[in-house]
Amino acid sequence: MEASKMTKHPLIIEEWNGSSSTKLFKTATITFSPSLQIQRSVNGFNHVWRRFLDAFVPEGFPGSVTPDYVPFQVWDSLQGLSTYIRTMLSTQALLSAIGVGEKSATIIGATFQWFLRDLTGMLGGILFTLYQGSNLDSNAKMWRLVADLMNDLGMLMDLLSPLFPSAFIFIVCLGSLSRSFTSVASGATRAALTQHFALQNNAADIAAKEGSQETMATMIGMALGMLLARITTGNPVAIWFSFLSLTMFHMYANYKAVRCLTLDSLNFERSSILLQHFIESGQVLSPKQVSTMEHVLPLWTTLRLSKSAKPLHTNVKLGLRVSTLDHSEMANFLTSAGSFYNEG
Repeated sequence: MEASKMTKHPLIIEEWNGSSSTKLFKTATITFSPSLQIQRSVNGFNHVWRRFLDAFVPEGFPGSVTPDYVPFQVWDSLQGLSTYIRTMLSTQALLSAIGVGEKSATIIGATFQWFLRDLTGMLGGILFTLYQGSNLDSNAKMWRLVADLMNDLGMLMDLLSPLFPSAFIFIVCLGSLSRSFTSVASGATRAALTQHFALQNNAADIAAKEGSQETMATMIGMALGMLLARITTGNPVAIWFSFLSLTMFHMYANYKAVRCLTLDSLNFERSSILLQHFIESGQVLSPKQVSTMEHVLPLWTTLRLSKSAKPLHTNVKLGLRVSTLDHSEMANFLTSAGSFYNEG
């Protein structure tokens, strides 16, 4: 009796993969009527390719991340690739300046120079965190760009160090100091951007997959860098041409990556843009519209605020610290605040 019912009404089980409704796909269909049949919906190559992608993109991609995730990661991977290629050139120059391969060089001398270089970087990172740590979240785009520019400066110092033997320690310490800013700012802004990309409380997954992407870019960049270092060995013109060309591309890729971001949080400049436009037109700009109007370079921001920005109101100043008010302004502020709470 049960067997006849099973024959008339076959049992069908479908297997789907994915965590987002926009990315679900059928992988197999299992039919029992009365024999067991398995029909796979994907071939072996597609299965292997999808498993490979799972190591580099978050689960549920693209529905689990914001739309600006893909363009940012593409440009970020390209700038990272150029960084690792240039690292081989700058490291080669730095080791040559320290004395690697020379009989006259001493182990203790090279160790001491490397120690001073690392010590300067550590102290610089602490000081940078002290003065700018609380500002990294609200200005993630600007500091992300500044971090990579400082990294470019650090590698430039390493490449210049063999040309000035008498000032070698000073130059490499300056480069290490520059890179220490990069380490702090890049790590902090990456955490803020990861939270921005996460749409399904998957910040940890996004961070892990970003690490895989960076590792792949590192391996490719190191291989290309070793090849480039071997080709340009003994040719200063070729070394400098390659380094400067890659640096220009690195700066361009970083700018494009930051420009791709559409942050929905408010900071001083985005608030000013939003409120100014609302006062003038009565319309509220979307996050994407605001992102196209804001500036990401500190110099541009300073010039804009000092020259072209209009005050929102004679009595409204965004981002002003209460402690900067003089005695009369403080008295007016406390009087206004007290009358407001008394009315409430």
